[in-house]
Amino acid sequence: MSLAPRTRLVGRRRLITAATAIVIAIGVWLGGILAFVALIPLAKPGVDTKTDAIVVLTGGSGRLNAGLTLLSSARAKKLFVSGVYRGVDVQTLLDISRRDPEGLTCCIVLGYAAGSTAGNADETAKWLAAEKYASVRLVTASYHMPRSLLEFRHAMPGMTIIPHPVFPPRFKRRQWWRWPGTARLILAEFHKYIGAGMAHAIDKLTPG
Repeated sequence: MSLAPRTRLVGRRRLITAATAIVIAIGVWLGGILAFVALIPLAKPGVDTKTDAIVVLTGGSGRLNAGLTLLSSARAKKLFVSGVYRGVDVQTLLDISRRDPEGLTCCIVLGYAAGSTAGNADETAKWLAAEKYASVRLVTASYHMPRSLLEFRHAMPGMTIIPHPVFPPRFKRRQWWRWPGTARLILAEFHKYIGAGMAHAIDKLTPG
């Protein structure tokens, strides 16, 4: 076989190998997205189980109201709101949510240190440890719940965490691929979830 045909054969094999690798990578990526979507809750949670605390992660509609409803129903001792903007106080939050402050203000604690989901988990872990609490109900948007649970379980192993998703009306979990806004949000959350998981895996492998 002359040099030119042999070179073409090698080039063709390399091209096939590269194309196969790309197809496999795309398949793994798509499979990962589908697996991630399966982690997003579809149903409203039950509220029969009481916890020591309720934690609300700021950033989406309906979260604070859900937390306040749980607190007013005596589903926990205290409500911790993580990721609050500086200068916002309990009364302001109650006014924003249009809730009756009577009997609630004494049981609400605001956290101002968090600027990310990982920060929410770290901030909450410190507060729960200071309160000597062993269980928490985590309130956040349904699409945000998988990553929030990943971060919270990493920050506080051994803590009993009950997910309490809320469902923003614009987020269409069923047939999500038909809704561009929902699809973009799911893709963004999926990539952040993978990034957080890889960071935690590296952290476990890194000595000291």
